[in-house]
Amino acid sequence: MRFALIGAGVIGRTHAACIMELAPSATLALVADEVPARARELAAACGAEAATSAAAVFSRDDIDAVAICTPSGRHAELAVAALDAGKHVIVEKPVDVTLRAARLVAAAEARSAGVVTVVSQHRFDPSSQVVHRAIQEGRLGRLTSGVASVAWWRGQDYYDSGDWRGSWALDGGGALMNQGIHTADLLVWMLGEPVEVSARTACMAHQRIETEDIAVAIIRFAGGALGVLHATTAAYPGLTARIQVHGDRGSAVIDGDRLIYFHAAPGDADSPGHGATASVNQAADVLPSQAPVPAAGSDPRALSDAHLHQYRDFVEAIQLGRPPAVTVDDAIRALAVVTAVYQSARTGESVPVEVQPRQ
Repeated sequence: MRFALIGAGVIGRTHAACIMELAPSATLALVADEVPARARELAAACGAEAATSAAAVFSRDDIDAVAICTPSGRHAELAVAALDAGKHVIVEKPVDVTLRAARLVAAAEARSAGVVTVVSQHRFDPSSQVVHRAIQEGRLGRLTSGVASVAWWRGQDYYDSGDWRGSWALDGGGALMNQGIHTADLLVWMLGEPVEVSARTACMAHQRIETEDIAVAIIRFAGGALGVLHATTAAYPGLTARIQVHGDRGSAVIDGDRLIYFHAAPGDADSPGHGATASVNQAADVLPSQAPVPAAGSDPRALSDAHLHQYRDFVEAIQLGRPPAVTVDDAIRALAVVTAVYQSARTGESVPVEVQPRQ
């Protein structure tokens, strides 16, 4: 499978590394970036051709799939153009910065033969897989609440490094849209259909940005569970992302992509921890081998194994003719929560989560 990459910045390099890791199943054939030197540098490092426009990608018959790694506010227009040109598409999160734009991607996919996935790589973490499977099997009982926190630090130089960072038009938001959306996606993936959001935001530690560096929200889910969502880039020096899920039969805690606590009440003799005391931590039983906790603050330059797992799933979905593990609808659901947070913060009122288009 021959890939083209649009956007040769920091996250573009992560995608390029993933495509290179997939050889010989995939190859990076073309790198496009509006900054010629940046396109040439990454292309040379990967043995690919360089281009300075997205149009050069879409006109190529020998390109099978396109990875979109531009500023967020351009994701949908490029994804739609790629689909209309007969390409498969993998989009770095978020799918775009507005629900209207995101739904254009869904419509383009529906009228094409292309497969689209949006990066939500932490769904592929072993810890996330274990907890989600336990929820689906009913081992945590009725879900009652969840807590998702991304307490990271980004210096002022991060926001000053690009005019689009911290802008509504191209970044779509601040700490929640850019950093916290992954953990928001996990919370929704685990707790179910989001219904209503009440939120507040603030900008406390940065200058020259339009958006928030702190967001806090309460989310009500269709099953009755309540979730707390916290995202900030103003927590020096930066901690690990953490998610807790609680039910009336069990609880799980993931910290820094590691399962640090798991307990499910025994339901039968085959259940891990059967006969144990109520407080015993079963994490080592359900996930015996885990990678070390990553450095706090999440270095965006680090190559994630989870990114690679999502790329493998994407390629396999195309080869087998099945939907990818993360669909456009999944990405729209996460984006709907984020946009509801911003709407609630602006109005000071609780707002519905509009996963479906307005009638």
